[in-house]
Amino acid sequence: MQRTYTSLLGSLYGEQQFSIRDPLWKDIHLPLSFKPIIADEVFQKLGRIKQLGPTFHLYPGAVHTRLDHSLGVYHVGFSMLTSLLKQANAGNLTLPCTEDGMRTFLCACLLHDIGHFPFAHSLKELPLTSHEAIANCLICYNKSLRKAIEQAGIQSEKVGLIIDEQIPCDNEEIMLYRTILSGTLDPDKLDYLNRDAFFCGVPYGTQDVSYITDQLTVANSKLAVSEQAMGSIEHLLFSKYLMYRNVYWHKTTRSATAMIKKAVLLSFADGSLGSDDLYELDDEQFFMLPSQRKFPHAPLFTAVRDNRLYRLGFEKAYEAQGVLEAHTKDLASRIAFESELASKLGVPESQVIVDIPEPISFESDIPILGEGGRLKRFGDFDQIFSYDIGKVFTKSLRKFRIFTPSSISQEAILEALEL
Repeated sequence: MQRTYTSLLGSLYGEQQFSIRDPLWKDIHLPLSFKPIIADEVFQKLGRIKQLGPTFHLYPGAVHTRLDHSLGVYHVGFSMLTSLLKQANAGNLTLPCTEDGMRTFLCACLLHDIGHFPFAHSLKELPLTSHEAIANCLICYNKSLRKAIEQAGIQSEKVGLIIDEQIPCDNEEIMLYRTILSGTLDPDKLDYLNRDAFFCGVPYGTQDVSYITDQLTVANSKLAVSEQAMGSIEHLLFSKYLMYRNVYWHKTTRSATAMIKKAVLLSFADGSLGSDDLYELDDEQFFMLPSQRKFPHAPLFTAVRDNRLYRLGFEKAYEAQGVLEAHTKDLASRIAFESELASKLGVPESQVIVDIPEPISFESDIPILGEGGRLKRFGDFDQIFSYDIGKVFTKSLRKFRIFTPSSISQEAILEALEL
């Protein structure tokens, strides 16, 4: 069996025949057969969608794209796969990997984000198709992309199976690749934390990625890490907290994304925009929408584009049982609350936005392989990142916020809220 893993490793390294220079990982090596996939217009569109959307209004360097990130996920995915094969070659685990399967997995790493459109993550609450489902559709039905994939000796349907976990699958090899690509410790997270920190110019997200990938293993069909990597996992989880605190959920970022969400939601409601209008857009096309059709809520789009963001008018810690939270527990009740508050303030409903970030988790359930082959959750091994500290981090990050134009005073908002 060791000879088989040696052959798989040789095949994997032997196919890396050209490189792309990346500011984060330096040289990213890829197979020549992937060149047409990268050159396809579906993949190239990712170069016109910023990874962090409007965050460049806060951190001007944050203009990196989903294309950059996708290449990074390929690179980290390759490192994770080779690390596991080396472990298997040493006799430490058994893997169901094949040459075709590995090539399919790496293609899925490269294409995992092709279903993204501008502000896709910010619009999760809206009735939109998931970016994974869109990616699967593009991979299977876009003629030029499908042709490029199949010319690389890869079955398009299997790439889609790895990316879209909602599709039923009982193939052991595909399920392993799903675990790697979309697990609690995945190449997506290892790239975006490092990449976002790099381009924002902040120190919080930098990870010891090579050490983490070297300590990977598979136990009970799940991706796990050895106990020796505990310190690196602590660093990873604390970095995630700091990036949410200082970048992803900073009030400036939240104001911009909340304004876009409100503009899209109101446009859906009045029929001036439909979900299908969004899926094929890049950033420039998204912000050109108001100039191409009559949009009652065009000023919100334009204000975000031009960095004329709403001011933070009210903020409190999110409380699941809070009074304000009870009135805004879902999208419909939130819209009604905003409309009522706007009426009290004597302003249009588009000028009052309630922002409540979605729940997040700090993955204390990462499997850790201890001495004697014992498999436990990370939170059971670690005294710092227990389940409780994850809840504390989440509680400290989630805020109930109201954004309005600066012409509306904070005192007026408090009076309207009757606080």
